[in-house]
Amino acid sequence: MKHVLCFGDSNTWGFIPGTCKRYDEHTRWTGILQNELGADWRIHENGQNGRTTVFPEPGKNFMTGLGALPYALDTLRPLDAIIIMLGTNDLLCGASPAEAAERMRIFISDLLVCGLPLLLVAPPLMQSGTWVESDALIRSSGQLAPLYRDLAALCGVSFCDASVWDIPVVFDGVHFSEQGHRRFAEQLEPVFAQTFL
Repeated sequence: MKHVLCFGDSNTWGFIPGTCKRYDEHTRWTGILQNELGADWRIHENGQNGRTTVFPEPGKNFMTGLGALPYALDTLRPLDAIIIMLGTNDLLCGASPAEAAERMRIFISDLLVCGLPLLLVAPPLMQSGTWVESDALIRSSGQLAPLYRDLAALCGVSFCDASVWDIPVVFDGVHFSEQGHRRFAEQLEPVFAQTFL
């Protein structure tokens, strides 16, 4: 059996907006992907609500990918591959697409020393909603993907662009609906196969 870490934010965790609850493991995209891959693969999800790449909100150092990753790698080893999807919260906290991409570069540089196959996923587009009230933020989410593509090429890691997958989200414009989780898993599966199989 091969083991894959899916490392991300609240959409990897499965947050249900308007509640303190989480979609169950059969609804979350990680669980759907696990079901599709079968017993030869084990998907380990490590998502956190509000997680950024490198720089946290004041007083929230534990909510960065860079801060949480060493613990995840140590507790789940040995791993065979890693899928990273972060950046949405960086944009929501005011980072520009270029700043978010630079933060991801720092994050990936720290991760490359592990020597594991890595798939960098550009997050799905934000949509108009209670968390996304400006067209500028929607545009920023669309500008992240080409920067991540260039970064992946520079770092020698695999890349996929979920911003073109038309993922359904809920009223806040950010979080996946149940249908969004299913569509994300369906779109990711062939990329997974091409990257890791």
